[in-house]
Amino acid sequence: MTQVTNDSLLFPSSDGQFTADPLTEVIRQGARRLLMQAVEAEVAVWINERAHLIDKQGHRQVVRNGYAEPRTIVTGVGPVEVTMPRVHDRRPQGEREPFTSKILPPYLRKAKSVEELIPWLYLKGISTGDFNEALAALRGPNCPGLSASTVTRLKAIWEAEYKQWNERDLNDKRYVYVWADGVHFNVRLEEDRTCILVLMGATEDGRKELIGIADGYRESEQSWKSLLLDVKQRGLTVDPHLATGDGALGFWKALPQVYPKTRPQRCWVHKTVNVLDKLPKRLHGEAKDRLHQIWMAPTREDAEVAFDHFVATYEAKYPKAVACLSKDRKQLLTFYDFPAAHWIHLRTTNPIESMFATVRLRTAKTKGCGSRVATLTMVFKLAMSAQQRFRKLNGHELIGDVIAGIQFINGEKKRAA
Repeated sequence: MTQVTNDSLLFPSSDGQFTADPLTEVIRQGARRLLMQAVEAEVAVWINERAHLIDKQGHRQVVRNGYAEPRTIVTGVGPVEVTMPRVHDRRPQGEREPFTSKILPPYLRKAKSVEELIPWLYLKGISTGDFNEALAALRGPNCPGLSASTVTRLKAIWEAEYKQWNERDLNDKRYVYVWADGVHFNVRLEEDRTCILVLMGATEDGRKELIGIADGYRESEQSWKSLLLDVKQRGLTVDPHLATGDGALGFWKALPQVYPKTRPQRCWVHKTVNVLDKLPKRLHGEAKDRLHQIWMAPTREDAEVAFDHFVATYEAKYPKAVACLSKDRKQLLTFYDFPAAHWIHLRTTNPIESMFATVRLRTAKTKGCGSRVATLTMVFKLAMSAQQRFRKLNGHELIGDVIAGIQFINGEKKRAA
């Protein structure tokens, strides 16, 4: 009778330890061989390129010189021990060239994927107290050099990166559209909630980019004006054609003072939330459908009809909801004067909102950041990470027409008379 057992078999690894996963050990050994082959080839090419360097006796001046002491590199498949070939340059002191491997730089101890793992874990919501458990699960229990203390050093680097980015030259940039929003976060070590002002733009070729991220005071006019003046002073002198934002009065008061030619577009998502907030919950479903009929109408004329119908339906019983919608009527329909392909991007601040879903996840898991500087730095790093996944605007080839001043009516180019 066959006896079934759950005991794991242990297999010897290259470092004298035993592992219950022979496949991982095979992969690690294969990785080591490939790595050593690549480095050996790199050294051979470098020496062959200097084969013409010989002394008076005809001996080559640049030759192999054994191997350096072994060192361990932490990789995605665990620790891999490598031995770096050494090169000896016999030329006089002033003529020698040190060999530096591009594959294995002298002080490399962790592969790039592993270096990026720690900030990724931190930014995605893993608290420093849980680092050891998370790292052991992902990279194995015997990976040296991976500790929660690394985050402390990384924070200082991130702060420097943010400062450099926030002072960069913008003279070679032009943004046709911009989105603005203020996002609030809890800060554990301070009483007030931190408000981060975010400005995003669409370039001439349709790419979405972060323009500015700043620490603001309750989305005040002065805070927004300071951010807008800063980016203008650094090179953004041409007024964007359209700015999309929520109902924060600070931004809309500051915008015409800095970019007077930029047309305003109120965010329909924010407006919908504000209007529904002034209606009974039992009416939310039907009211939301009626609002949807406005901003999804194929023409401005159809939107105006749907707008009037909403007003007539709710004005008598719910005047506050109707007033909330009606006061921004013109600014809510600005998008009809731009290419129809761009409407999906222009009607809301979703480009910013979707990006900050990750940021909110991080702060929710850690119950807020410790300081305002930590909040700002974390927002910057997560935002720059999200920017890599931004896609171009639909119909980005029409941006040239917008820049050229071609008039659009209901999303289509105005036909010549």
